Amino acid sequence: MLIKPPADIPSSEITDKKVYLNRREFIRAAGGTALVTATGAVAAGTLLQAQVPAPHGRKLVTRKSPLSTTETPNTWEHITTYNNFYEFEPGAGDGPSKLAKVFKPADPWTVTVEGECAKPGKMNLEDILKGETLEDRIYRHRCVEAWSMVIPWVGFPLANLIKRVEPTAKAKYLEFITLYDPRNFPGQQLPVLDWPYVEGLRMDEAMHPLTILTVGLYGEVLPNQNGAPIRLVVPWKYGFKGGKSIVKIRFVEKQPLNTWQKTGPREYGFYANVNPDVSHPRWSQATERRLPGFFKNYPTKIFNGYGDQVASLYAGMDLKKNF
Repeated sequence: MLIKPPADIPSSEITDKKVYLNRREFIRAAGGTALVTATGAVAAGTLLQAQVPAPHGRKLVTRKSPLSTTETPNTWEHITTYNNFYEFEPGAGDGPSKLAKVFKPADPWTVTVEGECAKPGKMNLEDILKGETLEDRIYRHRCVEAWSMVIPWVGFPLANLIKRVEPTAKAKYLEFITLYDPRNFPGQQLPVLDWPYVEGLRMDEAMHPLTILTVGLYGEVLPNQNGAPIRLVVPWKYGFKGGKSIVKIRFVEKQPLNTWQKTGPREYGFYANVNPDVSHPRWSQATERRLPGFFKNYPTKIFNGYGDQVASLYAGMDLKKNF
């Protein structure tokens, strides 16, 4: 399902298509995955040829994904200065981009895999990426507060990692736990949520090809304020399903209690599927504000416009009860 870009985005605020395509062309390589420093030296011990330095950070070797929307992405500036990242600051705005400058993700970054799987253990990020081909995925991003963007993520299917660790027959859900570090995350010093932040997916949702683990943006390494160094992106769900700075993935038999469901069960359910027919208790979800526009004049699409791909996952379910 294709959606035309809204008329309220000034042409000066949209990345020129030629610029974006040229940017893609010079980051495309023969395959595989590499993290490249701004000076051109290849990181993580890869043998791929060094890439052209990025304008903001390190360049990633990627390929174009057939699953991308054809909508025009928001600019780098929009995506990196309007964020919803409670670990830095409650609410959405430019606060996270300012506070994230002092955050230095651990190197190597470690993700622990545990629970109902045959191959649990700790994995460094470079081990997770080993053998993966990163893809440019232009996805619609919709937040429960009724604002949206189109974002060119860089990532790989979560299903690939799931298959590598061999979940058992008891693994019905995945639980994602994010970094708890109040010294670097000032928002965690506030009692607004029960830290660390926890998210959950049903196994078939996690295995869907649209669900990705994301390590980049616009062909570059993921900025801190967008969830560095690795985050979850599920494009048919509201934005709070995108756990950031993930440090643990747990395979479980019973449905996990995610953070927002625990904090406000009347307002936030487990599924978080974008649904214009289910209003948030404090506002309607029928329309949204496509940033950088100011007005909620953009019709919200069921499953964020990905209904053709994912509606079958919820066949027979009452989506007003399972919200």
